[in-house]
Amino acid sequence: MFSFVKNRFYFYALAFGLFLFSIVSPWIVGLNQGIDMTGGIQIEYNVSGVSLDTTVDSLKETIIPQVKSSLPTDQQSIITDTLVYQISGTNHIVVEAGIDESVAQLDGKADLPRIEAAKTVFNVAVKKELDKIAGATVTEAQYRNVGASFGDYIKKSGYLTLVLAIIAISLYIQYAFRGSIAGMASWPFAVVTTISLAHDVVIAFGLYVVTSHFFPEFKIDTFFITAMLTVLGYSINDTIVVMDRIRSNLQHPKTAKGSFSQLIDTSIWDTMRRSLFTTFTIVIVLVAMFLFGPESIKGFTLALIFGTLVGAYSSICIASPLLVDLTGKK
Repeated sequence: MFSFVKNRFYFYALAFGLFLFSIVSPWIVGLNQGIDMTGGIQIEYNVSGVSLDTTVDSLKETIIPQVKSSLPTDQQSIITDTLVYQISGTNHIVVEAGIDESVAQLDGKADLPRIEAAKTVFNVAVKKELDKIAGATVTEAQYRNVGASFGDYIKKSGYLTLVLAIIAISLYIQYAFRGSIAGMASWPFAVVTTISLAHDVVIAFGLYVVTSHFFPEFKIDTFFITAMLTVLGYSINDTIVVMDRIRSNLQHPKTAKGSFSQLIDTSIWDTMRRSLFTTFTIVIVLVAMFLFGPESIKGFTLALIFGTLVGAYSSICIASPLLVDLTGKK
């Protein structure tokens, strides 16, 4: 039987390397943030009379680049990355444009009139080009304007929520496992939980950042934060299953006679089928959502796929073997 405890340092090395890379990845490849984080505009158009796929392609390849190049010179740099997609099941097309307020400064502060003028000119120009499409009937269904200050608030709130969620889950694990194993404190379970959850979020973040570098449509936004919170719930559920089996084996007269390392390995293999089957079925659903679901949630789904796979790895290869090092019961 393969021993996860004996080979744990290989797993630790892989996890530590990916963890470090994920932390520095924004400085290596850049951080591709959505308008929820940086500020920007989101325009929803109701389009009829023409092919929506063709219209989306025209916006991406022709209309948006043409509009950006036609803006006044002092406004071109304000409009940054753009994203175009169709809302599944409807005839609505969404155009998103990020805003860089740092390039529009007046006396050390954001030049809001100039920034708002750039947003308005961009919106009007895109609508004008859409109206030129033969046979198309285009109406503006919704216009959403997010300021940079509100984006900063959303960003800080999202990151704070993740940190508080990890701390709260860890404290609950310490409470839930208190006094359940004679001679063993419950704090190692809380520490293991904190490390494994932080591992899951940071590495999933790094993988997503690298992906968004090559595919700009995947952005760090509120959908991504929501996906990471969802990953925390799944990952801790998988980790608890293994830890609960460890507790049960420690309390059982037969399995408790061996070494602690052997008991950890036995507990991992006892729950291996359940962990792999659960992960596999979740990934199948997520891949189907990613391939055939609406364009607007592809980033959310991709973040869940990364988080689910990383969470399964940490539950099996990191969390349980780490108990051996924390408790010293070798």
